[in-house]
Amino acid sequence: MLQFTFEIITIMRTIFKTFALIILFFGMTPVLNAQYNQAYRNSGRRRTIPQAQEPIKKAEPLTADEMVAAEMPKITEALSLNDFEQAVLSSILTKYVQQRIELKILNLSPEKTREARENIDRKQDEEFKASLPEDKYDALIEYQQNGGKKVKSKKRKKKKNKS
Repeated sequence: MLQFTFEIITIMRTIFKTFALIILFFGMTPVLNAQYNQAYRNSGRRRTIPQAQEPIKKAEPLTADEMVAAEMPKITEALSLNDFEQAVLSSILTKYVQQRIELKILNLSPEKTREARENIDRKQDEEFKASLPEDKYDALIEYQQNGGKKVKSKKRKKKKNKS
């Protein structure tokens, strides 16, 4: 009988040790995994689950209204336009920017495109001249020739004579 209980006790000890090792193994696995991932975080390992890529959206071209609306604050500031002049200029620009967009869509030969663009520019200038006061028209032409940069006033300082 004593020998039987001794055998049961040794079996129970081995089972206890086995369970203790299993629990220790499963308990240490996340810790060891975290240490490994921390050490090799920037080593170029890829995630096992691929991330879904969003489709690249094509940028839609701006409409004539959007183009003019984006440029009008700069033009208004550079030329010091009042509300009426701003509305007139905006409507004229929108009209002719739309015509330029349509011309670009047509894909005409270079000669015809150049002629059509010159015709559009000429008509636009005529409308600007008819709709705007002369000083604002001159400032607008200078603004366009400067590539959209603010028009500087032409005040010159007089030089002192050194005699």
